[in-house]
Amino acid sequence: MTGRSGTVVEFDEKVGLGVVAGEDGATRYPFHCTQIAGGTRTIDVGTAVTFVVVAGRGGRWEAAKVKPEAS
Repeated sequence: MTGRSGTVVEFDEKVGLGVVAGEDGATRYPFHCTQIAGGTRTIDVGTAVTFVVVAGRGGRWEAAKVKPEAS
């Protein structure tokens, strides 16, 4: 499990679901708010993050350990 970099392109705080775009901008990985590092359950769209890709439900790849990059 190597870390990847990307940007949060969607996040719905009400349902706790978001999407991270990989460095190429085309590959997208959904994530649940419980996967945001640091115990917070929210993250702003446009935030640069690091994350790992894991097998999720239904056979799709998902982002986990989503961590905002230090600015």
